[in-house]
Amino acid sequence: MRLKLVPKDSHWDFFSTTKITLGMSSLAVVASVILFFVMGLNFGIDFKGGTTIRTDSEVAVDVGAYRDALTPLNLGDVSITEIFDPTNPDQHAAQIRIQAQEGAESVSIEMITSVKEALLATDSSLTFPEVTSVGPKVSGELVQTAILAVVVAIAAVLFYIWLRFEWQFSVGAVTALVHDVLLTIGVFSVLQIKFDLAIIAALLTIVGYSLNDTVVVFDRVRENLRRYKKKPLRDVLNQSINETLSRTMMTSVTTLIALISLFILGGDVIRGFVFAMIWGVIVGTYSSVFVASAVLLKLGVKRDWSKEGNNPDAPTTQEAQA
Repeated sequence: MRLKLVPKDSHWDFFSTTKITLGMSSLAVVASVILFFVMGLNFGIDFKGGTTIRTDSEVAVDVGAYRDALTPLNLGDVSITEIFDPTNPDQHAAQIRIQAQEGAESVSIEMITSVKEALLATDSSLTFPEVTSVGPKVSGELVQTAILAVVVAIAAVLFYIWLRFEWQFSVGAVTALVHDVLLTIGVFSVLQIKFDLAIIAALLTIVGYSLNDTVVVFDRVRENLRRYKKKPLRDVLNQSINETLSRTMMTSVTTLIALISLFILGGDVIRGFVFAMIWGVIVGTYSSVFVASAVLLKLGVKRDWSKEGNNPDAPTTQEAQA
């Protein structure tokens, strides 16, 4: 017995509540923008500046013990990551990142000395081969570069979809991507989860995931537009979404199973990244169906996709080959 997430021949009308879904999405986007300006984001060390200390030890790294030793120092945002080197399995190294203190370019020498003493109390074999600082100027440049990366990615998507389909498809896809990115930023603003370069990587991954779902639906829409030249666009879109719904749900559910496992078992280091991915998969799947396709329906699209004949019921190229 095979698992079926959706009926084999589904005939759901995804546009019966278009005004409601688009209205809710618009309100959510506006709320996300307002929350961003009112509450801001909880920027991590990458965007605030700070100091990175690398440690080497003769014994295995105990991240929990390191964190307990540094907590009484009240250093603010502290990130502790164990470093694995496949070429040197006997190496026991860690990277400790401490946010810049108020009014200071980086963590003071006295504070670094206190950190080293606290860590040595947990492991006397520790050495500190590298101490580096990221000042406000560098962190500001990272913010600008991160914003540029997201904007360029969305612009590239706009151009790609425009070439592959038509400008109406491109506008629908980019609207869905902007929707997904802004809602993710809004959630991070509300929950004040640490926002660092890993989250930027998650945003770019969300853009790719959401685009993949949207392109699958749009590709089926184009096939059906060739085949059913006289069928209303709303009916063609509904049929296309229903035909790809099983694939969409299976991809999303299996991805979420892996991400939820990582969120529970992966530890603090990747939890923010994984949370962003979980949220992105959910809103990305939603926007592919209820945002991108709804925008396409509003804009309309040409019907003479193919010169292969004038018969509205003629088979597509793929069907002829089959």
